[in-house]
Parts: sequence; C-alpha cells; structure tokens
Amino acid sequence: MHTVEKIGGTSMSRFDEVLNTIFTGQRRGNELYNRIFVVSAYSGMTNLLLEHKKSGEPGVYARFADAESEDAWLAVLEQVRSAMLAKNAELFSAEYERHAADRFIGNRIDDARECMLNLRQLCSYGHFQLGEHLMKVREMLASLGEAHSAFNTVLALKKEGINARLVDLTGWDLQEPKSFQNMIADSFAGIDFSRELVVSTGYTHCSEGLMNTFDRGYSEITFAQIAATTGAHEAIIHKEYHLSSADPNQVGVDKVVTIGRTNYDVADQLSNLGMEAIHPRAARTLRRAGIQLRIKNAFEPDHGGTTISQNYCSEKPCVEIIAGRKDVYGLEVFDQEMLGDVGYDIEITRVLKQLKLYVVNKDSDANSITYYTAGSRKALTRAVRLIKERYPMAEVNLHNIAIVSAIGSDLKVKGILARTVAALASAGISIQAIHQSIRQVEMQCIIDEGDYDAAVVALHKALIEPENYGDVIAVA
Repeated sequence: MHTVEKIGGTSMSRFDEVLNTIFTGQRRGNELYNRIFVVSAYSGMTNLLLEHKKSGEPGVYARFADAESEDAWLAVLEQVRSAMLAKNAELFSAEYERHAADRFIGNRIDDARECMLNLRQLCSYGHFQLGEHLMKVREMLASLGEAHSAFNTVLALKKEGINARLVDLTGWDLQEPKSFQNMIADSFAGIDFSRELVVSTGYTHCSEGLMNTFDRGYSEITFAQIAATTGAHEAIIHKEYHLSSADPNQVGVDKVVTIGRTNYDVADQLSNLGMEAIHPRAARTLRRAGIQLRIKNAFEPDHGGTTISQNYCSEKPCVEIIAGRKDVYGLEVFDQEMLGDVGYDIEITRVLKQLKLYVVNKDSDANSITYYTAGSRKALTRAVRLIKERYPMAEVNLHNIAIVSAIGSDLKVKGILARTVAALASAGISIQAIHQSIRQVEMQCIIDEGDYDAAVVALHKALIEPENYGDVIAVA
C-alpha cells in the first residue's frame, strides 16, 4: 500500500523545511518508503522559462516565440541558468553534490539552447514555420524546471541515506513519444516501492502533448495518473495552507475552521470559482480510480488535513465553505425573440468559446439570458460586438459583478436562503441574482464587485460561525 504525493513549487523552494516535515520527519527505516513524490519546479522557475503566470512578463519561451533576434531569449535562458545554479548552491554545501547538480541541469540547458538555435535556423527556410513547433518548445522548456527540482530532491535524499530513485518523465532522451498512460505505466513498471522512495517530475512528455490541453496545470494531471496507474492507497497534495471554511485573510485566522472531510463535488465547485483544491481533470481521474485525496499543509505535518472522497456526505446538512470570485462580468442579452426558442443561445456559446471566455454560471428568463464569465475586458468587449452582429434586435449589456458562494456536501439546510438574504441585507449588500441547483451542493449570490469582501465575511459569520463545527482533524 503506497501513497502518491504532490509538492508545489512554493513548498519546494523551502526545501530544508519540506525535507524535515514531508520527506523524512519522524520516519525511520521502512517508514520512509511506499511513497511516490511528484515535484514541481522551484517557485519562479517556470515563470522565467515560459512567462509570468500573473503579470504576463515574457520568459524564455515568450521571447523565443515573439523576438526576431536571438539575443532576447538567449539572455533570459542564461538568467534561468544562473537562477538554477544559485538554487543548487543554496541546497548543497558539499562540492561534489553541487557539481553533480550543476552538471545535470547545465547539460539540459545546453541541449535546449542548441535545439532552439537549430530550430531557428531550420525555420529560416520557407518550408518550415516556427509556429508549427512552438508548443514542443514550450513543453521542452517547462520540463527543465521539473527535472531540476526532481534531480536535486533525489540527490538530497541520498545524502540523508535514503534509497531514492528518480523517475524522469520528461522524455529527454526518448526516441519516440509514447501515449500519456503508457509513458507513466512503463516508467513505473518493476519498481519496488517498499524499498525505494520514488521522486517523479511533474511534467510528462507524451504523444498527446500535455500542455496542449492543460498548459501549466499539467503537474496535477501527472500526479493523478501516477496514482491511478500504480494503484495508490491515497493521493496527497501538500499546499502552503489548509483547506478552510473561507480565506483567512478575508475572514480572520481566528474565525475560519479547517475542513476535515468533504467530497469531489465540493472540490469541483471550488475549481469552477477558480479556487482549485485540485485540477478538475485530475480529480476526475482519482474519482474513477476510487482513490481518496488528502489536502495537507506542508508545514504542519502532524495535522491530518482534509480528505476528499467520492461518497462522503456531512452527517447533517451544513455549509462547509464560503468562497467566490470577483474577476467576473455579467454578460446580459435581452431579446424578445428568445421566447420559445430553445436553441437561441447556441451562437452566443460559440462566441464565448471562440474567445476563450470561461463561463462560471448562467441564468435566463423568458426573454433574457445572462452569462457570468471570467476573462479579459478586451475579449468581453469583442464578445458584445459579435453578439450584437449575430442578434441585431438584441440589447447586450456588460456588468461588473462578483460571485459569493455557500458550498457543502449536503446543503439542504432549512432556511438557508432566508439567512443568506438577511445576512447580506444587514451588511448593506444588494443581491442581483441567486442560484441554487437541485443537487444542493452550492448556492451562488451575484453581487456588486465592490461588495465581495464584505459579503464573504457576512456569510461566513451567518452560515458557518454559529454552527461551531470546530477544526475536525481527519485521521492520518
């Protein structure tokens, strides 16, 4: 019986702490084994290699894709090299260990540099277009960060006397790509988990092209597939925080409680709001394999964290989490010709998909339909124009709104709607729309964007704090 455990980039950057809390801790002898770790690149490395996830500042990939000269991307690649070597120096005091770490990642960077220079040269000929190869370049660059952290982890564990093994899924020397599932199955075949502590890269090279579908969410997809393929007893994600009843920064650390148990339905609602406990496609893989997920705080190893399973339902109906998002717009379409036409909104949906706008929810009445969408203001403005062109008789409006949600595995709480409306009214907050589906796992309130923080505090105070569920610690 083994576990598969994922450690994110921020935690990996605090490696000395992670080594003493997650990898070793109080474990001795055989207790160190029967664990597979999937590690992400150190914090900030993937931003340098690709582009900054939040600010969009270009990294090596973005400069390679856009720049006409080689100087721009080559300079950033050397910044990556310097950052990675500095990390090695921070981790390893012994010269021979640091030399091994430097040689490994140095060779990878040299190979990538040579490959990209040759590709530029090849694409100077008319029959070869750079755009056709950019996704492969993006994947190759992303894999550098994952390989760097995984190799260093194995090196550090061996220094501690642990029999650690690297499973490199980057396919760096692979002649022919394999399918995603076969790549993982073949890479883990024959390993005795009871004798070796396995460390795997979060990126997997495969014929499907993992980043084509998941872009930078690929590490959780790899993590879930490893758990399913190897028949893990439990899947664990180590984060820098607990899964709590609300954001402690909004509500207050003394007010929130750690969620002890919940189910995958709740996890999916959080993902829909952009607050992923786990990527929804990764959750689907675990659900189908019947594997329980545990979310733990990487720096509180003795806390059982939160268990997420398929069939869990709270002992009594209750609200478990208050969550939401405020980077949302209400795209409202009013048209009297809509009445009775069940296919009216097909073209609207196509426009939103074409512009890669994410639909959080939608509602409709006899002659209007409103999409609650997340995306850039530029894309939404274009959507309004295209919808007006397609439906010339329609009136199309865009509203700045926020969504605040009460979520629970069993939300059949008597009087919850009245308590919600009363709590928001007492806080001086007007509700623009409200949604609660028959499945009874989430109730969403659409409010003005400026009222978001106050609404989270008000609903947490009204729907969670009076119940005093306490900090339920799941059994480890």
